[in-house]
Amino acid sequence: MCKGVSIVVCCHNSTSVLSRTLAYIQEQTAQQKQTPWEVIVIDNASTDGTAKLAETLWPENPPAPLTIVSEPRLGLSFARQRGFDEARYSVVSFVDDDNWVAPDWVEKVSKAMVDHPEVGACGGDSEPVFESAPPWWFDLFKTSYAIGRQGKISSDVSDTRGYLWGAGLTFRKDAWRSLCEIGYQPLLVGRKGSALSSGEDSELCFAIMCSGWRLRYESDLRLKHFIPENRLNWKYLRKLHRGFGSSQLILDIYKHALNGRDPESRQSKWIRQKWLRKAIYLALELYRRRKDFIRTLAVSSEGDPEILVIEFLLGQLLDVFRLRGNYDKAHQQILGRSWSACGNNNLA
Repeated sequence: MCKGVSIVVCCHNSTSVLSRTLAYIQEQTAQQKQTPWEVIVIDNASTDGTAKLAETLWPENPPAPLTIVSEPRLGLSFARQRGFDEARYSVVSFVDDDNWVAPDWVEKVSKAMVDHPEVGACGGDSEPVFESAPPWWFDLFKTSYAIGRQGKISSDVSDTRGYLWGAGLTFRKDAWRSLCEIGYQPLLVGRKGSALSSGEDSELCFAIMCSGWRLRYESDLRLKHFIPENRLNWKYLRKLHRGFGSSQLILDIYKHALNGRDPESRQSKWIRQKWLRKAIYLALELYRRRKDFIRTLAVSSEGDPEILVIEFLLGQLLDVFRLRGNYDKAHQQILGRSWSACGNNNLA
């Protein structure tokens, strides 16, 4: 595999934001002779001419080659899988269509992966850029928008934070290949068009850690995250938190796997049967918070964190019933994999 960096931009109807994203990528200071790099735009079932626009935005004498690929299966995880497949280089850096990376992005991600060969994925800091004035509560919940710092100092975050957000998430392609060799298929597809499903970033981070790789936060990795006006409202944030909750059941199984559980152990068998217990627990928890729940139906309660807790619990409860018939299959798919084949002896 060639050493270098593949920047992958996953797009779905991105004509309104793509021009600035590609403009910032073009400003990279990395030289092809020292650090070869490329740009791959994944057109994920767009209907607004995203691919055609991307082609016109790239200069005739580009700093790096541009490849535009169509991925007809709608969903961020499908787009990212296609990005891994198309990438020529050993480091694959996913830049969202509304992310504006710093000029030294390619150099920094390359250095991080060279200096830390045990790292399967790394991430950095994100600074907001607003289309309109943000609401008063934004700073309280900015991490929900993947804004801020992911650590105090550059360090391994596998055993502390335990995940990295998707904005600017960079992977070692060998880590992805090791997952493919054991038949890894993500259970969370991520955002599908305007649907705010989530958790695919955390799932991939957990899977990489299960297979023996580490996660790292690099404070020198910096990007600006453009936030349009239609996302700066309370309704959107509530919908976002319900999406967070809807992925939690699958992520909990990964956490169980990371603890080195045998899929045939007594505790694992109990976990497989616990969807009903989980449903009862969530229903009781919502009943305990019934006053807050009623307020979510009656008024907006803008800025109230308890309302977001309610949305998170509702998302979990809906997911429990969605997975009712497939929960045991999901459990076996995650815990039954031969993670130790990729180097994690704790899961043998």
